[in-house]
Amino acid sequence: MVTDFFYAELPTLKSFWDIVNPDNFTSIPDDWYILITDITNSTPAIAQGKYKMVTFLGASSIAVVLNEVKGLDIPFVFGGDGMTLVVPPSLLAAAREALLGLRRLARSRFELDLRVGVVPVSVVTAKNYDVKVAKVAVSKHYTQANFSGKGLTYATDLVKDDSPDNPYQVSAISRKDPNFSGLECRWQDIFSATGQTISLMVGATAHSSHSHQQVYGGVIQALRRIYGTDTEYNPIHPKRLRLTFNIRQLAVETQLRVRSLSFLDRLLYLANSWAQNVLGWVFMTLKLNVGAVSWGIYKEGVIATTDFQKFDDMLRMVLVSTAAQTQALTEYLEREFQAGNLVYGLHISDRALMTCVVFERNGRQVHFIDGADGGYTLAAKAMKRRLQKRVMAGVA
Repeated sequence: MVTDFFYAELPTLKSFWDIVNPDNFTSIPDDWYILITDITNSTPAIAQGKYKMVTFLGASSIAVVLNEVKGLDIPFVFGGDGMTLVVPPSLLAAAREALLGLRRLARSRFELDLRVGVVPVSVVTAKNYDVKVAKVAVSKHYTQANFSGKGLTYATDLVKDDSPDNPYQVSAISRKDPNFSGLECRWQDIFSATGQTISLMVGATAHSSHSHQQVYGGVIQALRRIYGTDTEYNPIHPKRLRLTFNIRQLAVETQLRVRSLSFLDRLLYLANSWAQNVLGWVFMTLKLNVGAVSWGIYKEGVIATTDFQKFDDMLRMVLVSTAAQTQALTEYLEREFQAGNLVYGLHISDRALMTCVVFERNGRQVHFIDGADGGYTLAAKAMKRRLQKRVMAGVA
């Protein structure tokens, strides 16, 4: 199909903050499909301490589809308890089947319900919403998709409508085991050097007299004033990035990736993961060059391919912060919220989580970042509460 290579052939922006300019976004072809997943019972699961499982399943949704598209560049965004991904029609059947297989495993292995939705881009654009994308070069091994036009938000609302026979929710059962190649969860939680890790969501309000560019440009200025450069608020730092040897943490990956229910098979996979971490620790500590990988600088490569900031109809960020910086940021956001320019949600933890998709140790990989103890999921709840306040006040 001609449109299969639409995203692969898009020009690449040099800076994440180029997304402030709406002219940098391009409409996705009408014959593509929006795939959406989320954990329907994520809030009670997080309250039960299953936040790592929730985050891992959200990242898994992307991994199993990427393994089906065989290297074709497609746009996606990680949302904490789920993801949004857009595919051409030639890949829809394979991507859908992979997600349904993951849905089955989420229920059987974690007792979590992974909602799967499919919405044609044409349905969204017919309602006068846009589905636009911009591609940002985060590093030489990772280009990040960012979305605008409110089309993904509309598609998400369609999928989350729990009316009977919702045509955009996919409820079929797949017996196919999805391909989890590259999916890993082998780092310790990354504790903040400054005390707090903030999961932040900010969206411009439709009725604001300010433009998209003014609202997000103002947020950028506030972030730079409070925190400095994005390197300074990146929650992932080499000195705080450590491999885990905690069996319980490694068991999350094991529980999903091992197809067999045999205790011995799971024990062997767990032991192999633990042993690989031991080797990784030795290689990085001694700064060895092994298997074409320079392990002495491996952490820098990991950090260069993180998604700690992104845009999908709203700004999503995970950043390290002091209590004073968090207060200054909240005061700015609250002023802008009261002025009707934006709505926001914010969740405070003391650490970040990282879930990895590593296709090549010395090449293509991406590392999904979320705040611990609920992260984006609880920030989204806070954002919804503020939206409801505006509705009750008759403003939105």
